[in-house]
Amino acid sequence: MERFLTGDHISQEFNSELGGLRRQLLAMGGMVEQQISDALKALRDGDSALAEKLDASDQEINRIEIALDEAGSHILARRQPAASDLRLILAILKASTDLERAGDEASKIGRLFLLMPVQDRDPANFHELIRLGEAARGLLHGALDAFARVDANAAVSILREDYRIDRDYESFIRQSITYMMEDPRTIRRVFSCISIGRSMERIGDHAKNLCEYVVYLASGKDVRHVRLDEIEELVGPRAG
Repeated sequence: MERFLTGDHISQEFNSELGGLRRQLLAMGGMVEQQISDALKALRDGDSALAEKLDASDQEINRIEIALDEAGSHILARRQPAASDLRLILAILKASTDLERAGDEASKIGRLFLLMPVQDRDPANFHELIRLGEAARGLLHGALDAFARVDANAAVSILREDYRIDRDYESFIRQSITYMMEDPRTIRRVFSCISIGRSMERIGDHAKNLCEYVVYLASGKDVRHVRLDEIEELVGPRAG
């Protein structure tokens, strides 16, 4: 992303402000990644204490989102940026919203886990969910890396992976329905697991949104609600 921060601005202060926004966003992304990892560890280890801590992490992420909004709004009002600088600020503000919502989903996973009866918190019940969650966390990590480098090709690759997570989640729902039909005593636990899986699928959706902002940064084109094949055509083949 450095090429967006080293243009011929009126002052070095402007460059510094843009760099500060970028660093805040990436730090926020690191916190959200850790929050997701903690949520998965709580499921993997049956760790109720760790699940309880997720809400506290979420409050700090919310604070950073507010700070980013305030800083970005201040720059927009005072600097009136144009072209790539404007795209950068808008993309950062949109990305911070998606990161905050991804953090909300991680916190929700912890709450859903804690609402389950103790006997249903056996880590053996969460193998498929953990696999789905690790895939979603990996997408978010890749999306943040693509955002940091403004790598539209990497962003498109991650967009392809999000479709796989959607398919895996749909498969998990079908398996869960079959399981409930075979043993109605599991209905309450399985419904909780479906809700946890939905949060993981939504984390993947937020990673997808970050990738769309990367394409916007690189091309100036808003690709929300645009088909994947059209985005691939816009970005073009990967160099090298």
